[in-house]
Amino acid sequence: MRNILQRIPKINIEPAKKARAVYLFNRYSLLVHALLSMVLCFTIEVISRHSFGKAFGFLALHTWAFAYNSFIIFASLALVYLFRRRALGRILISGAWIFLGTVNGCILSNRVTPFGYTDLKCISDLLAMQNTNYFTAKEAALVVFVVSSYLIFCVWFFFKGPKFQGNRRKILTPCMVGLLFLMVPITTHAAQNSNILASYFANIAQGYENYGFVYGFSTSVVDRGMSKPKKYSAESVKAAKETAKKETPANQKKPNIITVLLESFIDPTEVNFLNFSKDPIPNFRKLTEEYSSGHLTVPVVGAGTANTEFEILTGMSMKYFGTGEYPYKTILKQTDCESIASDLSKIGYGTHAVHNNGGNFYSRTNAFSMMGFDSFTSKELMDIRQYTPLGSWPTDDILIDETIKALDQTENQPDFVYTITVQGHGDYPKYKALSQPEILVSGAEDEESAYQWEYYVNMLHEVDKFIGNLTAALEARGEDTIVVFFGDHLPSLGLEDADMATGDIFKTKYATWNNFGLAKKDADLAAYELLANTTNELDIHEGTIFTYEQNAIDRGTQNSQEYFDGLNHLQYDLLYGERYAYNGENPYPATELIMGVEDTSIANVWPSAFQGYISVSGKNFTRWSKVYVNGEQIPTYYINNAMLRINASDITDGDTIVVNQMGSSSTIFRSTQEFIYDDPDADNTEMKISE
Repeated sequence: MRNILQRIPKINIEPAKKARAVYLFNRYSLLVHALLSMVLCFTIEVISRHSFGKAFGFLALHTWAFAYNSFIIFASLALVYLFRRRALGRILISGAWIFLGTVNGCILSNRVTPFGYTDLKCISDLLAMQNTNYFTAKEAALVVFVVSSYLIFCVWFFFKGPKFQGNRRKILTPCMVGLLFLMVPITTHAAQNSNILASYFANIAQGYENYGFVYGFSTSVVDRGMSKPKKYSAESVKAAKETAKKETPANQKKPNIITVLLESFIDPTEVNFLNFSKDPIPNFRKLTEEYSSGHLTVPVVGAGTANTEFEILTGMSMKYFGTGEYPYKTILKQTDCESIASDLSKIGYGTHAVHNNGGNFYSRTNAFSMMGFDSFTSKELMDIRQYTPLGSWPTDDILIDETIKALDQTENQPDFVYTITVQGHGDYPKYKALSQPEILVSGAEDEESAYQWEYYVNMLHEVDKFIGNLTAALEARGEDTIVVFFGDHLPSLGLEDADMATGDIFKTKYATWNNFGLAKKDADLAAYELLANTTNELDIHEGTIFTYEQNAIDRGTQNSQEYFDGLNHLQYDLLYGERYAYNGENPYPATELIMGVEDTSIANVWPSAFQGYISVSGKNFTRWSKVYVNGEQIPTYYINNAMLRINASDITDGDTIVVNQMGSSSTIFRSTQEFIYDDPDADNTEMKISE
């Protein structure tokens, strides 16, 4: 590398001019850093907002916030004074900020929620989403080219760039840099007290827009988890629990409870500018007219399903977490968490999750174990054959049978099933993707938006058919059952508050169904209150958080400061505190989560009619079934749910065969029994299963 770099011609600058330029740059480097910081900050805002005008608007309307964002960059640039290669340091630090801003700009092209630190924990999930349109091969290639070019330039500059030749002041300089970094939290606190900045973003997207990307992202780095509430103690937790003394009657009827997350589902008639050839969601609308329903306030917009899911399942509010937090990717990696599943398990419920997407997405396999679920059927355990018109996502109709299977696995006991759909998920195409759409949509501002809305609304219509078919199947099954359907967030289609009939982009809808005559009681709720309200109507009172919320719902105090303070203390206690609520015990430990509810098995192995192949027959195979021979994965060809095929060259007489259901990152979700292969051309031609 050094030899190659030595061949690169140097730029000839007269020594005197070069020395004077370096002298002036070093003498006024703080001024240069200040100007560079403002330029970088403005550039980042242009990239993030996709508009020079909007970036200038931020500078004009939020000047002090812009100055503070620039100060954060200025402080980071001060690190160069600790090294002799200061020019290289400036390039690296400036490049890092531009890279982060560019990532945010790209993310905001596909969703409403901006880029936060916790998104870095979801990179593996993004890479696993190979069937989506979030990025094209050309875009990926461009990113690789730009980053590679930048790194090559940095390597070249390391060898050819200038070094600081002056006195480094090994004691004074680090002290000055440290003092500058110490000023960051001091100025942050002062800016927050002066209302220049906000310490909490109820709306993350709005927070980034008002206070800048640099501050928003930096907040997501340092403000993670939950802060310890003021006056948190055993007494404060006890006081909160004292208001939640409700118990489930011993002879209380326990129906099946099914909760269905409808991905990106809204009532499209609540979008002010849209018109339709007919009602896109007749089944859902009928439920809202006949059964308990209402609007649901969710914590995210356009993305972040896992955070709405967390609120629904735990009864905990995301407002007490840091900016951009995903508890599934953070605290639930470390500790178990009381949830509706663990609460209902205490009174005899079987608890299951069903989802036609990857089991590892959002770390759900880990999260569902931490929350006390018995089983989880992800797409790797499903024989999925139907996909959306773009081929991006499985259709949701498969979830009907999978939900019924979960109910059928337990005899003589009620079940809680949490079913997660995916058909309504973006990305939504900006071209004509449906040749004969069932629902005609008008009112969008331009042709590309019209195509997006047409596709999205017709996917909603398909999801609505799933709703009708699921309730019909449950009615035919005959067991007492209640279903709660809810939308997790608005779609990533650039909606603003003024576009919605509700005036709030954080509101979706929920609707229920039951077959045992439960009275209709409509209520607008927060996502974390939904299942507390449902179980309260069933006279089921279980769990630390849910009974606390039930009491507030009964008293009508769920909007009081006292209620929020108690919820904050309980939530912190269970996740980060001393668990005073449990008196030092752990009544809700993580479970040994079982993936799927049906066994996968090998029935036979024999030479295929297709020369050069071996057939493996059995049951419950899927496209994620992989054959392992003597513990090593070999190429596997999925034929159908009862047949796989492997290369004859990969197996010999006496080898041990296992079929594994594989998740992302080579995770084995479920395995068959071992099968010993007997080659019919060998001496022993009898097939047998090892004992």
